[in-house]
Amino acid sequence: MQRTPRRGSRSPGRALAALLGAGALTVSLLAGGTEASAGQPPEPRRTTLSLPSPPGGAEVTVLVFHASATAESPVVDAGIAAIESIGLSGPAAGRFATRATDDPSVFTDAARLGSFHAVVFLTGGGDVLDPEQEAGLEAYMEAGGGFLGIHDAARTEPYSDWFTGLVGARPAGAASAVSRAVVEVGDRRHPATAGLPLQWKRPDKWFDWAVNPSGRVHTVARVRESSYTPGPGANGWDHPISWCRDYDGGRSFYTGMGGTADSFAETDFREHLRGALAWTARLSRADCSATIDANYTAERVTRPNQPGLNDQIGEPHGLVVAPDGKVFYIGRGGADAGRPVVTDWNSPDVGRGKGQIHVYDPATKRVTLAGELSVFGNKGGGGELVKNEEGLLGIELDPRFSSNGRVYLHYTPHERIDRERRTADRRVSRFTFDHASGLLDLASEKVLLSWQVQIHSCCHAGGGMAWDSRGNLYIATGDNNSSGFSGGYSGNNPEPAYRGLSFADARRTSGNTNNLNGKILRIHPEDDGAYTLPEGNLFTGREPDEGGGKTRGEIYVMGVRNPARIFVDRRTDILYAGWVGPDAGSPSPVWGPAKYDTFAAITRAGNHGWPFCMGNNQPYRDRALPDPAVPRGWYDCAAPRNESPNNDGLVRLPPVTSNTVWYAPQGGGPDFPRDANGVPSYLLSEQKLLLPWLKGGGQAAMNGPVYRHDAASASAVKWPAYWDGKWFVGDFYDGDQPRHAVLTDPRTVGRGGVPVHAESLKRIVPVGANGIRNLMDWKFAPDGSLYVLDYGRGFFTSDSRSALWRITYHGGGPTPAADRLARKAATR
Repeated sequence: MQRTPRRGSRSPGRALAALLGAGALTVSLLAGGTEASAGQPPEPRRTTLSLPSPPGGAEVTVLVFHASATAESPVVDAGIAAIESIGLSGPAAGRFATRATDDPSVFTDAARLGSFHAVVFLTGGGDVLDPEQEAGLEAYMEAGGGFLGIHDAARTEPYSDWFTGLVGARPAGAASAVSRAVVEVGDRRHPATAGLPLQWKRPDKWFDWAVNPSGRVHTVARVRESSYTPGPGANGWDHPISWCRDYDGGRSFYTGMGGTADSFAETDFREHLRGALAWTARLSRADCSATIDANYTAERVTRPNQPGLNDQIGEPHGLVVAPDGKVFYIGRGGADAGRPVVTDWNSPDVGRGKGQIHVYDPATKRVTLAGELSVFGNKGGGGELVKNEEGLLGIELDPRFSSNGRVYLHYTPHERIDRERRTADRRVSRFTFDHASGLLDLASEKVLLSWQVQIHSCCHAGGGMAWDSRGNLYIATGDNNSSGFSGGYSGNNPEPAYRGLSFADARRTSGNTNNLNGKILRIHPEDDGAYTLPEGNLFTGREPDEGGGKTRGEIYVMGVRNPARIFVDRRTDILYAGWVGPDAGSPSPVWGPAKYDTFAAITRAGNHGWPFCMGNNQPYRDRALPDPAVPRGWYDCAAPRNESPNNDGLVRLPPVTSNTVWYAPQGGGPDFPRDANGVPSYLLSEQKLLLPWLKGGGQAAMNGPVYRHDAASASAVKWPAYWDGKWFVGDFYDGDQPRHAVLTDPRTVGRGGVPVHAESLKRIVPVGANGIRNLMDWKFAPDGSLYVLDYGRGFFTSDSRSALWRITYHGGGPTPAADRLARKAATR
C-alpha cells in the first residue's frame, strides 16, 4: 500500500474553515448541502478532465482519500490498514491494490485518477476539495467510476449539492457517543450484506439524518433505534445506515458505520466493506435500484363500470393470476347504485346479490365478465343485525389450470339460505372455465365441501384460498360472529342467539374443534370432485378424546377471526395468513388486549388463539352465564379450555401458538409486563411496542404474497431479486396503515419470532385519493409484476374508484454491466 502525502495549498474555503476551528465548522456541517439534490444529481459542472470510460487499468486499484479540513480523523490509519488487508485477502478474483493520499490534487490529475477502479472517502469532514477538484470527482463518476463513503464522508463538502447527492444524506447533528446497537440487514443479496447476520449487534457512533434518504437510495442496512439512545434528530423505525445507488454515471455506496477505529478490526464490518468495494470497483455486480420509488410505476388497468353495469368490476374481494398472465378477480355480491338492496327477511330475495368473476387480459387490456353466481350477501350497510359479509368470498385456479380449466370458488349460494332459522350453507365448489369462450361453465359445478353459517348477524366470513406444492387446498373461514356484545374485546359472549344459534360467541366457531368456521382448512381435492385429508392437519377427525366425535379432520389452523387473505409459498410450503381483530380501541386490565389485527407465518398445524388469546399469547378474560358482563378468570394460553355452553367440540384445546405480527391503534407489537401467572398488565403506561414500523387506526389486515424472483424470466417489468423471499403485509386502509415487505428469521419463523426487518411500500403501492386507498388483495403475476385490487370508496358496493391496478418495475438489472466488470470471472 502506498500512502501519498498531501501536496499543494488549501483552497480559500478550506483555509477559512480551518481558521474558524472545530466548533464553527460543526455548525456549517450541520447545515449541510441542499438535501433535495439527494434525489437526482444536479447538472454537472463543465470540466476539461478526460478520463477513460470506465476508469481503471489492468491492475484493480482502489484510492483511499483521507483529507480533512481540521485534524485528521482518528480512524484513518485503521481504515487504510483494513482496506489494504481486504484487498490482499480472500479469493484472488476479488483482490485489489490500495493507494492512500490526503492530497486533493489527485482529482485534477486525469492520468492518475483514471487508473483507479474505485475511490474511498475516509475523510474527516469539511470542505476538502476546491471547485476544480470536485469537478474532477464528478468527471470520474460520469466516466463510470465507483465511490465508497465511510462515516464522516457524509460531513465532507457540506456546501456541495452534488456531493450531497453522491453520499445520499447529511447528518442532522453530531454522531452519538459510542454505543452498541442492532443493525437490521435487509438486503440479503448485495455483496456488502449477503453474508452478514440478519440482526447484527455492534458498537459504533451513529448518525441521524437531516432528511431520510429512503426511497431515493437503495438501503441495504438500517440501525434499530430501539436498541440504543438516538439523538434529538432521530429518524424513527426507518433509520438507514448503509445504502447505495447508481449515481451520475457511476456507482456510489455509503455506510454511516466506521465511526471508531475499532470498527475496522471487526470481521463482519470488514466483510461489509469488502462487498461494498467489490461493487464500487466493478469486481461484482449488484442491484442498487430495488427500493428507489421512482423505479416503480402503478397503473390502474380497469376503467369505471358503465352506468348500470358491472362490466369492469364488482365489489372487489379477491384475485388470482393464471399462468398465461390473465387476472381472475371476484366481486363479493354487494350491489351497485342501480340495484336494490333487500333487507326484509320476509322477502324471498333478502340479501340476494351477484357474485361476479371478471377476467383481465394484459395482452389485449380488455375485461370480460366470465360468470356470476346468485349469492347471499347484498344487504347493504347498517348495524350488526342488518349488514352482511357473505357472498362470493374466494377464488383459486387449479395447479393444472392451463390444461383442465378448473376454478375453485368459495361462496354462499342464495338458494341454500334458511330464512326462518337465518342460516346458510357456505361451500367450496369446482367449476370449469372455457379457455376458448372466456366464460365459466356454471353448470359444471362440483361441490367439494359445505358447512353451516349463521346469517342473522354480521360478520367475519373470511374467504381466502391457496395451494401448496403438494396439491393441498387451504381454505380460510371467518368466525361467523358478531363484532358487538363484548365491548370490542374477546368475542366470547354466550348469551345473544337467534332461535338457539349463538351469534356472539366465537367459542362456538373459532374455538370449537368440531366447527369449520374461524379456521384455515386443508384438503386435497381429487379428480372426481371429492377430497381426501392430508397428513399433518391439527386433527384426524377420529380423536377419541372426551368421548370422540368432537373434531373435524379438515382443520389445519384454528383460532382465527377473519382471515380474508392467505398465501402459501410453494417453495417452502409455509402458510401466511392475516386476520382482522375486534374493535376495542385500547387494552383493558379487566378484559385484555385491544383490537389486534394479526399476521402469522404458519409452519405447522396449530391453534392461533382467538377468542382466548391474541398477539404473543396475551390472554382475554372469560365470560359465562348468567351474567356475561361479570369478568371471570383469565384464559390459559398454554392450556386453553373451551367451556362455552355453545361448544360441541373438545373442552381441552391445543396450546396457543404465538403470532408473527400484531398491531393495535397504539402501534405494532404491543407487549406488557406480566405477573407471576403470565397475565400482562394491559396498562398503556407500561406498553412496549415491539414492531415500531406499524401503526393502527381503522385496521383491517390484508395479507399479501411472498415474492419469488424468476431469474430466468425475460420480463422487463418484474420486481427485482431484492424482494425475493420477502412477505408482503398490508392493511385495507392507507395513510399511516401498514404496507410493508417483511423479512423473517428462518430460525424463529412459525414459533412466535417477530420479523427482523420491514420495508415500507406506501410509495410503491401508492396511497392517497388518487392511489390505492383501500387495498383488498394483492398477488404477483408470472411476469413478476404486482396486481392490486382497490376496493373503492364505500362499503358493500363497487364505485368509480373500485379498480384493478398493476405495479411494474423499470429500474433495470444489476450494475455494472457484465461487459464492464474488471474481472469477468467475478460475476455474482
